[in-house]
Amino acid sequence: MQVITKIYHTVYSDEDVSALQYDLCNLVKWTKEWQMLFDADKCKVMHVGYNNNNKHANNYDVNDVQLECVSEEKDLGVIINEDLKWQKQCSEAVRKANRMLGMIKRNFIDRSQETIILLYKSLVRPHLEYCCQLWSPYYKKDIKLIEGVQRRPTKLVTGMQELNYNDGLKRLGLQRLEGRRLRSDLIEIF
Repeated sequence: MQVITKIYHTVYSDEDVSALQYDLCNLVKWTKEWQMLFDADKCKVMHVGYNNNNKHANNYDVNDVQLECVSEEKDLGVIINEDLKWQKQCSEAVRKANRMLGMIKRNFIDRSQETIILLYKSLVRPHLEYCCQLWSPYYKKDIKLIEGVQRRPTKLVTGMQELNYNDGLKRLGLQRLEGRRLRSDLIEIF
């Protein structure tokens, strides 16, 4: 069984570095007591935020193994960058969704509204909305990129190729992904 553990600490000084290393040592001690050892080669350090000088980048170790410092890491399927910008995650979600749309286009002859909507909602949209409360795009170019994926299924339905995007969404009973993310955020906050 694989267990994922994260430890966070604000680091402004050498004392903060020592405090984080002390926490890591305690964590390693706990894992030895409970026989749940860490694979130190899979442990990494990421300095998050702007104006981060990384002067303490290579000062942490687990089981006497120096931890690698990374600028991005995939965590539970979401790509996290040290600057907390989500461009790479947006591109990856779009890539996966477009791959699924291509598979649908190649393998399904029936282009009826019911079939395309069912396939889109079950195979494509989950890639565009997975963990979107965390990585919801805020740059217009990323929003446009993600919204462009939903434009494609509106053109796949027989007889809808000539409709513009908004009319296609209305006819299919869909709403913009940006609106869905906003609704999801409101539900999460409530």
